Amino acid sequence: MKALDGPADIFSRWEGAVAFRLFADQSDPTLTVPEQIAAQVGDRILSGRMAPGERIGEQELADEFAVSRGPVREAIRMLEREGLATVLARRGAIVTELTAAELKELLEIRAGLFELVARKLAVNPSADLLAMLDAGVARMQVLAQVPDAGDEYAETTYRLLILCARQCGNSRLQRMLTALSLQTLRYSKLGLASVARRQRSADLWQQATQALRAGDVERMVSLTRLRIEESGQESIRQLEGHAHD
Repeated sequence: MKALDGPADIFSRWEGAVAFRLFADQSDPTLTVPEQIAAQVGDRILSGRMAPGERIGEQELADEFAVSRGPVREAIRMLEREGLATVLARRGAIVTELTAAELKELLEIRAGLFELVARKLAVNPSADLLAMLDAGVARMQVLAQVPDAGDEYAETTYRLLILCARQCGNSRLQRMLTALSLQTLRYSKLGLASVARRQRSADLWQQATQALRAGDVERMVSLTRLRIEESGQESIRQLEGHAHD
């Protein structure tokens, strides 16, 4: 897809600070060998290069990264903790399957955590926060019109959510929301695949930003929950449809 031009690209100023990958928020930038392997395999899973249910071969990864199987096993355990890998008895590890039941649980928790972030931000929204939200919404409004921009739109909403969490003043809340949002990123891409869904999502982001600027906390929280619920419902519909194919 062609790069964005014009006012919407102002969001690049902020988005470069967020990577949708494992350990992106780790305070120590030096990763151990297992963490480096987990981060790279995690990138493949999140980008869709490794499909749900695909086998994660220990020996193949050991050969690729020129290490023994020990660091690979540790990396797989890290991926399992993050919900990206599933270890099956006597069968090894696979990329975690996307299920409607799992998504419902994740979205319920994620919506609650982001409500906490929203309420903390609403106490004293800074000019930088509002400028960032305006730029992010402008980017999403552009991506909402592009037929093949579903993945990029979902990644933009992920970055904007994490950037908001970083300004809430609670590092533990930020880390929890970051990890949970990483798990739901693959689901978000399903729920935001259509132009109509992205247009609706961008509209709700814009309304919530306006409510924040006006000091209407309850409306902002309500709009945020509605956005998460609607995208989640579409993701669940897509998952259930695939299950019946």
